[in-house]
Amino acid sequence: MSTPTNTSPRAGRLQALRAAMARHGIDAYIVPSSDPHLSEYLPRRWQGREWMSGFTGSVGTFIATADFAGVWTDGRYWTQAETELAGSEIALMKIPSGASLLHIDWLAATMRPGQTVAVDARVLGLAVERLLRDALTARGVTLRTDLDLLDEIWSERPGLPTDALYEHVAPHATMARAGKLAATRAAMKALGAERHFLSTLDDIAYLFNLRGADVPFNPVFVAHALVEGDGATLFVAEGKASTELQARLREDGVRLASYDDAAAALAALPAGSTLLLDPRRVTAGMRQAVAENVKVVEAINPTTFAKSRKTDAEAAHVRATMEQDGAALCEFFAWLEATLADPQRAPLTELTIDEQITAARARRPGFVSPSFGTIAGFNANGAIMHYRATPASHAVIEGDGLLLIDSGGQYLGGTTDITRVVPVGQITADHRRDFTLVLKGMMALSSTQFPRGTKGPMLDAIARAPIWAAGVDYGHGTGHGVGYFMNVHEGPQVISPSAAPDPHTAMEPGMITSIEPGIYKPGRWGIRIENLVLNVPAGAGEFGEFLRFETLTLCPIDTRCLDLDLLQPHEKAWLNDYHAQVRARLSPHVSGTAREWLELRTRAL
Repeated sequence: MSTPTNTSPRAGRLQALRAAMARHGIDAYIVPSSDPHLSEYLPRRWQGREWMSGFTGSVGTFIATADFAGVWTDGRYWTQAETELAGSEIALMKIPSGASLLHIDWLAATMRPGQTVAVDARVLGLAVERLLRDALTARGVTLRTDLDLLDEIWSERPGLPTDALYEHVAPHATMARAGKLAATRAAMKALGAERHFLSTLDDIAYLFNLRGADVPFNPVFVAHALVEGDGATLFVAEGKASTELQARLREDGVRLASYDDAAAALAALPAGSTLLLDPRRVTAGMRQAVAENVKVVEAINPTTFAKSRKTDAEAAHVRATMEQDGAALCEFFAWLEATLADPQRAPLTELTIDEQITAARARRPGFVSPSFGTIAGFNANGAIMHYRATPASHAVIEGDGLLLIDSGGQYLGGTTDITRVVPVGQITADHRRDFTLVLKGMMALSSTQFPRGTKGPMLDAIARAPIWAAGVDYGHGTGHGVGYFMNVHEGPQVISPSAAPDPHTAMEPGMITSIEPGIYKPGRWGIRIENLVLNVPAGAGEFGEFLRFETLTLCPIDTRCLDLDLLQPHEKAWLNDYHAQVRARLSPHVSGTAREWLELRTRAL
């Protein structure tokens, strides 16, 4: 792959941005990885940070001054960012986690009194805007939030997505739209709010039992929503809802309005009325649209809690989905092993892995799309935590080493996310040691029982302990929440040392979370083993209610990579029990070589 140089398009874009900054008297301009809905995965219109810098990771903040430009991103993306920023004047600014706000500290330390920093309020989270404003004001620096300089210089900027909406219906949608709206209004009333404004796309899709294709891999659509006591308004681009869908929405008291009318609707709220907003899930721009004579109640979106706790009916659909997903993986891994063993085969690349694993899932009932871009990393590429093979840059899978495959699917009955590592050719004792340590961490957390309400971040060290004991660590969180035919990354629960253990992260029954410890040796190999787990009751007693994890993911863990001497008897028993369950539940869904592979890879230790 050719190395970018300062004659590349981004050099011209940076020059154009600085010219626009000079016209408006701006000394520093911020381009966050965000949209008006604070989404993780962005529609093309709002991929401005990538357009400016060339860095394609999903987390990062771009800042330009007259003589500096940099991207702030965390350890998952450092190797990727070094490659993608190479040859430009844009610096990689390393931060400890995606939640870090070190770029604010940098601005406060770098800018001089009397200077001006600008950012578009329409894509800046309200909570972050407050921190940024306080930090700059304390230094005598002005913050402007009324400028979208990208619009001035991005002549071919994409418009709003145009894909049609569709309903998520029974049996997979287990609660009617009217019921969800009623539950939301009850929560609003309890908080003393007459109205509730939502911008986060997963909350809106959940509340209205609607899905879309506006965001890569996540079945959501670009919209805002306003819920009132006797109705609700959905602000979407014209033409996205069919006449029939609009009629069904009207039956539940839901009217449609233009996407661009959301801010005006907030500005027109009656004086003295009360509005519920989630400061972590709404932009500063939308908050600024609310008139001063409207009382604002700040609290987490009720739907964020509601959708995180899957109902028993939803959990049943997820279990069925995991069987279909596991069966697809059996077919894929059987193909993979046969292909690797064939001396006459054509070269096998990381791109082929993505194609084949997606094709296997697509043959399964209820499949809609991948839930994220497949990560297939061979040897050194596996050590890049969010690596993505491209036609211009990918590895051929040949010789000896480890192949890491992190993939997932969106199904009508649930969302999957799984990572497995398999040997290619001969592997070393060091490979086996690292693989076994990662598995020990995964099993340790999977087996944990804990009090209901335990803050998710508190559980992180349980998975790390066996890895720490060997003097090793990994630079990402151990687990993220997962949606129900929704975003593969879903809060509020999270298992990560970088997340604050606040009340929002409390573990409750019905939550689905990943468990995915890892070990990464830059330039050599990466190992991650990931299952999804469900919080289920584990009994109650003198010390209250307890929860445990039910493992949902069904796919063998490759025992060829194990150092059995490092496993304790109870760990071998856990793995044997897991493989027995995998074999029993997947066998009815596979046949032929896939069935043979399943039986081989689930043999007891």
